[in-house]
Amino acid sequence: MSTPGQDDKRYDRRDTTLKFVTRPDDLDPMPPEEGDQGLRAEMSCGHAVTPQSLTGWCRSLLDQGQYKFKCPALQDGTLQQCGALWSYEEVRRLAVLTAEEMQHFEENMARLAAAEYCDFKTCPGCKSYIEREELTNLCVQCLVCAEDQKKEFQFCWQCLKPWKGPAPRSDRCDNDGCINHDLELLRTCKTTSLPQVEGVDACPSIRACPTCGHKVEHDKTGCKNIICPRCQVEFCFVCLKLTPECLKTSSYFIPCRDGVAPRQTSIPVWHRN
Repeated sequence: MSTPGQDDKRYDRRDTTLKFVTRPDDLDPMPPEEGDQGLRAEMSCGHAVTPQSLTGWCRSLLDQGQYKFKCPALQDGTLQQCGALWSYEEVRRLAVLTAEEMQHFEENMARLAAAEYCDFKTCPGCKSYIEREELTNLCVQCLVCAEDQKKEFQFCWQCLKPWKGPAPRSDRCDNDGCINHDLELLRTCKTTSLPQVEGVDACPSIRACPTCGHKVEHDKTGCKNIICPRCQVEFCFVCLKLTPECLKTSSYFIPCRDGVAPRQTSIPVWHRN
């Protein structure tokens, strides 16, 4: 869907910093219009785009929670996506982003990047934002409370109540009702089918990314592999192996050699370098 003003975008034929091409738009193969509005430019990966198709694709990635822009065009003669990473500077220039669009892109990119690299919650004692450093320990000490109240204050990262019981622990504290809701969701979610993947008709509908633990769902279109919107790592939604490992014994649209991985009983911790 076009946004206001998007249909008016066009390249300037006099711009010598762009490489114009006559072949079809690799993101939208519909025949181009005549005149400057039909000009196509070549991205750094070699695929052709128009301002409209590039803007639409990158907006759709942002809407899915992804702020790293990768080329979705197929490599010549294959069903393999290009996957080249485009810089925001390149996207901004070749998508001919308006001031309003730049603001939208940059605000959302900043928000998504912050969510990717930070793990913050509100301390139940002083209401300050606290970052957890030990990702496998639910017992967190608030330094702000310790400074203000001159005594140690620990709370549970999972239930956000004052810590009760021995520490460190990675599963729960001793407060009643301290459960991992994400694990409950993985345990109780419905099953789903992947219509375009042979034989996959009863797969858990929610998975935890095997790299970072982020909860993801498959939109039931295309192949069995998805890209995690948080860590940007591609993995097989069916067998939960990283895509390169899965493809050693399978392909995008046929069953995995090891079948459908069972429901996950733990959530991977992202070891960010």
